[in-house]
Amino acid sequence: MMDGILIVNKPVGITSHDVVDFVRGKFHMRRVGHAGTLDPLATGVLIVLLGQSTKLFERFVAFDKSYRATLRLGLKTTTADIMGKTIVERPTENIDCFQVQEVFKKFTGDIEQTPPMVSAVKHKGERLYKMAWKGQHVERTPRQVRINDLKVLRFASPEVEFFMSCSKGTYVRQLAEDVGEMLGCGACIAQIERTRVGHFDIKDSVSLENLNESHVRPWAC
Repeated sequence: MMDGILIVNKPVGITSHDVVDFVRGKFHMRRVGHAGTLDPLATGVLIVLLGQSTKLFERFVAFDKSYRATLRLGLKTTTADIMGKTIVERPTENIDCFQVQEVFKKFTGDIEQTPPMVSAVKHKGERLYKMAWKGQHVERTPRQVRINDLKVLRFASPEVEFFMSCSKGTYVRQLAEDVGEMLGCGACIAQIERTRVGHFDIKDSVSLENLNESHVRPWAC
């Protein structure tokens, strides 16, 4: 039995729970958890808690986070990302980088954001994403979140690569959808990488292929 944390660089195509299962098998232990869900489309920093450190879940979940993501203009889908079914597709020729930057300013600071249906938030005991998979849709209560920094890194219409630093509970895919609505063309997420959780940076992370016991960091409860 080991106690400590792992800073994993989650690959695309698997869930955070898949990472937990991999670590359980790798280290032959059951008491493993993660702090801060990344869906299959997302990659990047995932903190995995081992042994007694699983008690620290709330502390790690509360950390601010940073993302590098790509927004696809003109496309609205059922999941607010490119993996969902297309709801509507609109032209984007009239949208330029300046307009996107101006809209980004409106989402910087303390804002209210409604959790997307494809999220781990629970409704009457069931995860929203499970309800979404069944085709169910429920009303969600907006939550106050904080976006510390939001800026365009690259504009190549219809794609916009951007950086976001934010508080816990902020959803990148919902930001994309809200930005798209304000621009009038719709938008979804094409790619997400979580680059930082608290002071843990992507450069501190390890891939599942290279993971071993030497990567376990001690962390006092």
